[in-house]
Amino acid sequence: MHIDLGEDRPGRLEADVAIVGSGVAGLTLARRLIEGGRSVLLLESGGLDYEAATADLNRGFSVGEDYYPLEDSRLRFVGGTTAIWGGRVAEFDAIDFERREWVPHSGWPFGLEALAGYYRDARTLLDLPADAPDPLPSLLDQVDGPEVERREWLIDPQFDRFGHEAQRALFEHPRLTLVTHATVREIRCADDGGRIVGLDVVSPSGERVEVVAHDYVVAAGGLENPRLLLASNSVKPAGLGNDHDLVGRFFMEHPHGRGGHMVASGKRLWSLIEAFQKQSIGHYESASLVRPSDALQRERRVLNSALALAVRPAAGSRQPLLTSAYLAAKHRLDPTKRGRSAWRLYKSAGRVIRHNVGPLMWWLRHRRGNELALVLRAEQAPNPDSRVTLNRDELDATGMPRAVLDWRMTPLDRVSAAELVHAFGRRIEALDLGKVMPEPWLDDPARDWVSDPLVSVHPLGGYHHMGTTRMADDPRQGVTDGFGRVHGLPNLWVAGSSLFPTGGWANPTLTIIALALRQADRLLGRL
Repeated sequence: MHIDLGEDRPGRLEADVAIVGSGVAGLTLARRLIEGGRSVLLLESGGLDYEAATADLNRGFSVGEDYYPLEDSRLRFVGGTTAIWGGRVAEFDAIDFERREWVPHSGWPFGLEALAGYYRDARTLLDLPADAPDPLPSLLDQVDGPEVERREWLIDPQFDRFGHEAQRALFEHPRLTLVTHATVREIRCADDGGRIVGLDVVSPSGERVEVVAHDYVVAAGGLENPRLLLASNSVKPAGLGNDHDLVGRFFMEHPHGRGGHMVASGKRLWSLIEAFQKQSIGHYESASLVRPSDALQRERRVLNSALALAVRPAAGSRQPLLTSAYLAAKHRLDPTKRGRSAWRLYKSAGRVIRHNVGPLMWWLRHRRGNELALVLRAEQAPNPDSRVTLNRDELDATGMPRAVLDWRMTPLDRVSAAELVHAFGRRIEALDLGKVMPEPWLDDPARDWVSDPLVSVHPLGGYHHMGTTRMADDPRQGVTDGFGRVHGLPNLWVAGSSLFPTGGWANPTLTIIALALRQADRLLGRL
């Protein structure tokens, strides 16, 4: 059933579980719970497509490292930000879950083995092989060694997988009620502070709707999850789950940057370019990257970052005219269904060119004066001073304080990227494949991180908001336990990448799905 609060006036809604947010975490939870016999209310602040008025609720303030405008950094409509997701799928590595004594605040409440089966289920949900296939042979097989290792992304073959049309069968299930234009203004706590008793939901016209459930799950993303918990302060002045001032802290991204460039020629250059291009495997694609080995991370006391090679304009040069035009058009287009269709057309055209022209296109671009750049997608160390807070003097249309993002990096982030670039360079030279020329900022202790708009269409980071309601067995170290249940509130849960204690190099979506499946099984009493 679908209720649109822009038109309907239900007054009160009830279910076994109420989920705030219809992105990948909320949808995954809802599906698993209804399959297990529970009734679910799925509350979405937006409608079935992008609306400027609803998007304005995302507007906030960025006061730390340069970041994207907050109103553009996530989407409010059914399917959430997955509507413009690039489809990259990868597991976290085992070391990502470990407590690394050289990485302050690292360590998950469980190891990779706890998610192994759920990763299989998550890939199956994305129409990918349950077990990640072996990578296609390439020159990177030689690069894989004691200091650097080859890894793969799989690419989800379906655009807009989590949108309303694609999920229609789910929304028609008799135990699921999708409620759109339903903005949760506050999570209401009992007077004794011991449990949640309801949600204060507001419609676009300002009318209130009461939502009552047995369990409540906040699955609104790494910025909105802490914002909602902090704003729910009628009973607990510091906000829910914030007895130890942890809600909103430890904000992490995957910062992007230029690590340097490769000098090579002839057949070797061609093979290197080809090794990092997307490759077709049946109905989906894969793409390669290089990460530091576990041994190197332990020896050099660094983070688990990643790099790939791509032909890019040289550092300090101008953006190519066609790329500039694409970026300008992309920023002018709202992410409506029409705008997303244009983006999909661009992506599809790129796929056709790759399949028919292959590395020749990149070789020709390199001949025109570009360079073979090292594109960094880095792990960021958890930092309690990198955080989301509220500006209580600036309220949105529902009366909720706007978010303030203070994104901060640490020297370890830069040092880790430098060690990866240097290790990759040593391996390349040992194989006589060329020479790596690192960017000077990597070894400059006066810098924490340097972004480069020429190296990626997302130059600052991956739009990956992680860590702001982190998991930990000890309430003094985290907001939730290892299943996402908020400490001290037995019927309040959090889902999504805000749970991540560390971020690894891998895109978060597959782990979000795996965690949501595990959390649903806990709610169903299976774990």
